[in-house]
Amino acid sequence: MINSVLRIVLIVTVCMAVVSAQEPSTPSTTASAAAKAASASQTPTDADYKIGPQDLLRVDVWKEPDISRTIPVRPDGKISLPLLNDVQAAGLTSMQLAGVIREGLTKYITSPQVTVTVTEINSRRVYCTGEVLKPGALSLLPNMTALQAISSCGGFTQFAKVKGIYILRVEGGKQIQHPFNYKDVIKGKRPEDNILLQPGDVIVVP
Repeated sequence: MINSVLRIVLIVTVCMAVVSAQEPSTPSTTASAAAKAASASQTPTDADYKIGPQDLLRVDVWKEPDISRTIPVRPDGKISLPLLNDVQAAGLTSMQLAGVIREGLTKYITSPQVTVTVTEINSRRVYCTGEVLKPGALSLLPNMTALQAISSCGGFTQFAKVKGIYILRVEGGKQIQHPFNYKDVIKGKRPEDNILLQPGDVIVVP
């Protein structure tokens, strides 16, 4: 009797697993997967990124915890570090800044090993406005696309016209509109709409 019950339970479990695996994905599931993929592809910075004012940096000096720290870049483009005082950071890549700090520390430390990481990019921003749940400014990550930025705005309100979204950009002194059909983009129909964003771009969701 017990063996028969176990067999029935096992058969029911297998059937449920097969049905679950065959269930088609809904549009909301597709959108959620697209947002997760967009978020996963974002990286804090790349080797060519030039540091700007208000960016947040992590400076690590090996075996020197009193010097290592997380520090913001001041509006004048400089950071303050023990022993070195003010160091120019804006306009340099993280590797270039690490070299400047390393050179300055050689006066006080033998063969210092320095690593600089940009943990937050606050000097370059794009903006979301209109029928999104979280309108406002976003830090522009390297190679950020329109879809990635929209996924960071918390989604749309119930009144959003997702087929009529556009990106405002100043080109040659003139304001240009770039169309963005959200439904087509997430279905892979209009990949050309999913443009790489530039500093100052405004995503408008009517």
